[in-house]
Amino acid sequence: MTTSSGTVASSDPLSENTPRGPLAGLVVLDLSRILAGPTATQLLGDLGATVWKIERPGTGDDTRGWGPPFLKDKQGNETRESAYYLSANRNKRSLAIDIAAPEGQDLLRRLACKADVLIENFKVGDLARRGLGYADLKALNPGLIYCSISGFGQTGPYAARAGYDFLIQGMGGLMSLTGRPDAEGGEPTKAGVGIADVMCGMYASNAILAALHHRTATGEGQHIDVALLDTQVAWLINQGVAYLTDGAVPPRRGNAHPTIVPYNAYPARDGAFILAVGNDAQFRRFCEVAGAPTLADDPRFSANAERVRNRAALEPEIERLTRTRDAAEWIAVLEAAGVPCGPINDVGEVFADPQVRHRGMRISMPHETSATGTVDLIGNPLNLSKTPVTYRHAPPELGADTQAVLKQALGLEDDDLARLRADGAFGAQKDETQ
Repeated sequence: MTTSSGTVASSDPLSENTPRGPLAGLVVLDLSRILAGPTATQLLGDLGATVWKIERPGTGDDTRGWGPPFLKDKQGNETRESAYYLSANRNKRSLAIDIAAPEGQDLLRRLACKADVLIENFKVGDLARRGLGYADLKALNPGLIYCSISGFGQTGPYAARAGYDFLIQGMGGLMSLTGRPDAEGGEPTKAGVGIADVMCGMYASNAILAALHHRTATGEGQHIDVALLDTQVAWLINQGVAYLTDGAVPPRRGNAHPTIVPYNAYPARDGAFILAVGNDAQFRRFCEVAGAPTLADDPRFSANAERVRNRAALEPEIERLTRTRDAAEWIAVLEAAGVPCGPINDVGEVFADPQVRHRGMRISMPHETSATGTVDLIGNPLNLSKTPVTYRHAPPELGADTQAVLKQALGLEDDDLARLRADGAFGAQKDETQ
């Protein structure tokens, strides 16, 4: 089926007729887990790459157990697939290979020879100690793009530390900017989703595409070193550069913007709504709609720079005005006047929103074990006119594709697979009880 956003979904992930995206033919060996690496590989998979997700036999990716909620099967029982795991692992094939076993390590070396890209997020040096570091695999596959994702990078005084999203949001400055000001009883607050991980995955996928372009021109692979802390610092963006410009540490402002006023969540008669005035003309139109046109003529407020300097005087005036109508009424009249504004939706309201529905941001994919035979996921926001995003493979059961991929990619026969399984090289298949 084709969604309203132009993406393509298929119920048959192995069919030769399955629609393919712009990265069709690219093979990604995914040794990552949790969120940053899986975000990067899911994006590559959505764009058409074949992704072999390597998981630990018996337990799999750590996030499989990060619930509830868990997907339920046809008998109403919880499966081993959490919503967290489902969020970042579509368009992948699950191989349960034991990286601690010498035979499993050998299988990974052989798979790396067939891959274009390898992504890993092990502790610095762990894979090298197993003969799976970049230098080891470059010798076997000189064109390999090897992407290492870690908390703090492959070098530096923190390189050996483990880095998790929450820690990085704190260490990288985001929490110092998020939350209500101290004067309002606020405290540093993390974002409601693992945004440091997600943004790191986005940077990683960008770097991989750049490295692939370089390989196309030169034939050379390379090592990519991406750190959560580095990427968090990078996307401090205007707040970080503001500090570098004037040396003033940016404070927490709650929902307010540091350099635009009024740009905040404002109280209405029945709740709150967002007003995001981006320029002086919009401010004048707001004042006219609000019945206070003289406010736009006040020299303290007529230009944005003055509104920022005098926000303490202006914000109470805005709040006094916004309290006079319901939020929906404000949104209707302000939208008609061309003043940016909107509701504060909960997640349920987001997926019910007609624009979100039209853009295909909720997708349904076939899933063998779920109660309904499908699983609902969040769609990919990329819209490519010639090579649309494709959804070809539902989130995998642990080890579901191990033998099929080993047969297809490495040409192993049933006897070879039986021997390797007996030796502990790989584990779970989808039809076995764990």
